[in-house]
Amino acid sequence: MTTMFDLGSAATQMSRLLEGVTDDQLTEPTPCPDYTLGDLIDHVSGLSNAFATAATKDVGSETGQGPDGDASRLGDDWRSRIPKELAALAHAWRNPDAWEGMTRAGGIDLPAAIAGKVALNELVIHGWDVARASQQPFDCDPRALSTSMEFVSTISGQEGGSPDGLFGPAVDVPAGAPLLDRVIGLSGRDPSWTAIRASLEC
Repeated sequence: MTTMFDLGSAATQMSRLLEGVTDDQLTEPTPCPDYTLGDLIDHVSGLSNAFATAATKDVGSETGQGPDGDASRLGDDWRSRIPKELAALAHAWRNPDAWEGMTRAGGIDLPAAIAGKVALNELVIHGWDVARASQQPFDCDPRALSTSMEFVSTISGQEGGSPDGLFGPAVDVPAGAPLLDRVIGLSGRDPSWTAIRASLEC
């Protein structure tokens, strides 16, 4: 049996962060260079649906390509709709069968156990993105953060992975830095990023 972990805490954290986003923040920059906060929130919606479908192995249009973000697709119901999508994502991965065999996500066939880790890491990293862009605190569940660290380490070249990292080249972070900063740095983000600074640079 493949080792499972629960996506619930990361999904709940994301929902809480989205609840704290104001309408006037939807056009704010984010640590994702090409995404406004509204674009990123739409991406969260897309990835929630895609990885929930990946868990059920019901591959189709939801898993055929990566979910690009576009704020124009959010609609008026996003504040009520996306938390439900996040809850459905976490629920889907609580089924032990979700972690077995092969599945598809973002147009890529991959082991289901890896897809589950990707889904968790998306929630952790993009949760941090949303928190930074909306100037909210980010308090990640330690178990989710540790699992994310294991995953980004394999991607970033720390354990034989690609030197290009997950979302870009890894950013150097002191070895004694908090685990969250190290995860963010290995993912290709600058842990010191702030929306205020990004606004001044644009």
